[in-house]
Amino acid sequence: MPKLPDHAWVADEPDRFALRYVNGEAFVEDVPLADVVSTLGTPTYVYSAGHITHRYQAIVRAAKGRPTLVCYAVKANGAQAVLRQLATLGAGADIVSGGELERALTAGIPSDRIVFSGVGKTDVEIDQALAVGLRSINIESIDELERVSGRAAALGVVAPVALRVNPDVDPATHPYLATGLEESKFGVAAKDALEVALQAAADPHLRLVGLACHIGSQIIDVAPFVDALQRMRGFVNALGERGIKLRQLDLGGGFGVAYGQGDRELDISAWGQAVVEATRDLDLELIVEPGRSIVAQAGILVTRVLFNKRTAKRKFVIVDAGMNDLIRPSLYRGYHAIVPLRLPSSEVPIETVDVVGPVCESGDFLAKDRPVALCESGDVLAVLSAGAYSMVMASNYNTRPRPAEVVVHGHQFAVVRKRETVAELIAAEQLPPWLESE
Repeated sequence: MPKLPDHAWVADEPDRFALRYVNGEAFVEDVPLADVVSTLGTPTYVYSAGHITHRYQAIVRAAKGRPTLVCYAVKANGAQAVLRQLATLGAGADIVSGGELERALTAGIPSDRIVFSGVGKTDVEIDQALAVGLRSINIESIDELERVSGRAAALGVVAPVALRVNPDVDPATHPYLATGLEESKFGVAAKDALEVALQAAADPHLRLVGLACHIGSQIIDVAPFVDALQRMRGFVNALGERGIKLRQLDLGGGFGVAYGQGDRELDISAWGQAVVEATRDLDLELIVEPGRSIVAQAGILVTRVLFNKRTAKRKFVIVDAGMNDLIRPSLYRGYHAIVPLRLPSSEVPIETVDVVGPVCESGDFLAKDRPVALCESGDVLAVLSAGAYSMVMASNYNTRPRPAEVVVHGHQFAVVRKRETVAELIAAEQLPPWLESE
């Protein structure tokens, strides 16, 4: 855990986060965060367009030594503004639902740059994917293979499929984020992969275009990626020996980012060098599926202090953002740096507090045992690294409207999703006929 208050080291690392301090005041690009707060209130999500571009282009540069399609993982942050920006940069999309497919298409990402992952695709979603002509449907079980084949036959089309192989590689990450181990629900077991691939290749309603894997998230070392790649090469070679030529090899994502003081993150340049070298002799296109690494540090959640509360054992700073707005700390014990909008002077005392929200749950917290500069009711705090798995996982628990979302571009900012209202939430419901007259 960090030993210093978050603001003390965040100020010294201006390139890591979208937030930077200028003369002691918090900015996103060239916009003071205080201007966003005064216009829109709190809680509000704020994203830096420039930071998203920078992170995306770093991945493109790292893999430039061979043909590579970067398919952004929409589940990390599906805001239309984010997707449209990435579409203009040339990104494809990795989707896991029919809803994400519609989001990607609406944002302008071409269907031939979209891959469809996920273990539970419905018939409606499969039909939707086949109708628009996706780059590939990533198959995760023998039952799914047969289901896609059946839907393709019914529609009179040939379905492009890639077999997702579970290479049984330990990525040394949070248990909820490890997706490539043998006990995972994802992918086809390595011992069965060749047989299933051959079945797909022989099916007249399917076209086996590639193989795929994804071993997990928040991976900070290159070695697990190389290990998984070497195992995938074995399947590519085995299929080639049987006369089956693949178009693509999908290596997934999972590039780790640094959330807290002293955290390491994946060296993207080193990853790219290793991947390019290990696949130089393969005559196929690579696909990578980064999500968090592109948007996490681009996002900030601003929240206002409501009250301070002290008990015999703890000090609480109660803010207006709760677990319904940002669930990562409660769900994953995820760490998010929390800093004031203005750097405090050295005379301001530092206290160890729990930063908690107003939701009626003991698990509603943004930080535990965190050293922070003394703050008062009405002060505004910035929760950093909130661009991934944050607003996209927000809910209306306790009938709390979800926050507004804002994108900053240079000297300007724009609301890209307005704040919900309670009236809108209730208006989406209706009474059954027998209660309407009550």
